[in-house]
Formats: sequence, C-alpha cells, structure tokens
Amino acid sequence: MTGLSPAALLRSLAAGMLVVAWAIFAHYGSAGDGPADFSAALATAPILAFAVILLWRAGHPLLIGLGGLGILALLALSWPTLRQNVALLYYVQHLGTNLALGALFGRSLIGEGDALVTRFAKLAHDGVISPAKTRYTRQVTIAWTIFFFGSAALSTVLILFAPTVVWSVFVNLLSMPLLALMFAGEHLIRNRVLPPEDRSSIADTIRGYRASAARRAHR
Repeated sequence: MTGLSPAALLRSLAAGMLVVAWAIFAHYGSAGDGPADFSAALATAPILAFAVILLWRAGHPLLIGLGGLGILALLALSWPTLRQNVALLYYVQHLGTNLALGALFGRSLIGEGDALVTRFAKLAHDGVISPAKTRYTRQVTIAWTIFFFGSAALSTVLILFAPTVVWSVFVNLLSMPLLALMFAGEHLIRNRVLPPEDRSSIADTIRGYRASAARRAHR
C-alpha cells in the first residue's frame, strides 16, 4: 500500500511524465535537433519564472510593471542570440543550480552549527538525534556537497571538451536518474549503518518541518 490517494497518484504520474518530457525536449534542443525558437523558449522558461517570482515578491506595482517590461525588452533584444545558443542556456541553468545546492550543503559544514542533513534529521525526530546519527548525517551532507560540485565540474568539462550531444546526455538525460540513484544509495546505506530508531524518511522530515513551522506560528 502506498498510502496515496488516486488523485495524488495521478498528480505524481503527471509530474513524472512532465519531467521526462522536459528532459527529452531539452536534450534534443541542446543537441541542435529541435526547432530553435521552441528550444530557446523551453530553455529560458525557468529563468523567466524565477525572475517573475522575484518581481512579484517586490510587491510594488510600479516595480512589477517596469521590471516586466524590462524583462520583455531584454528577451526581445537577445532572442536571436539565445536561439543560437540553446546548449549554453541549459549549461548555465545546470551549472548555477548545482553550484547553489553545493554551496548550500557545503556552507553548513563550516563552523560549529549543524550540517544541513543533520538539521533535516532533527526536524524528523523532534530536535533530538543520537551522536551516531549526527555523525552519519554530517557525512551525508559531505556526500551531497561533493555530488553537486562534482556534477557542475563534469558538466563544465564535457561542454568544453566533448561533443555537445555527449554533454547534453549527461545534463538533460542523466541528471535526474543520478539524483534518484544518490537518494536510493543513501537510503540503503542508512538502513545498514543506523538502527531502526535512528532512521527517518523524507515524509518524516516534511512532517517535522510542518510541526516546527506550526509551533513557531503560535508563539
């Protein structure tokens, strides 16, 4: 039993299909096999969405309006260049995402505070975890830091020295499976090295986060 309702299962299936479709279209666009305008639009969509979110959070109608016009003008002026450099757009996205995540995990290893995965574990266990789990979650944080920085480095090496299609296979077709493999491998290792009372799932972490947020809201 999955514990998911039919609607939740359908949403998960739809999301999975969307991710797969995105990866395939991104690969063909990066390799130069797709329509240039469509490929460029697909590549710029996440960047535009992020810019729109930032503008919306500004809250001031004048800033939102001027910022939106500025984005449209910049997009129109740069479109001929963008449609000829689709692979570069995906590279910038992949590089930026992995560097940001690597920095997020890696920064938490500096100083005396808890590592990022340790914080997640504490959310799942009401703020109290064993010394063994503290050590383990710190090691997992190191592993994720290496994974993200390693992905950024390999992407850079491939786009500089390998055929574009090889780089695109790694970035667009293998990134999500590698991420899933990383989660699965960590799950297997966790079940081998930690006792049952020290194990927690992503669902446990989400529940802990919600409980923590609710407590803060009622203070």
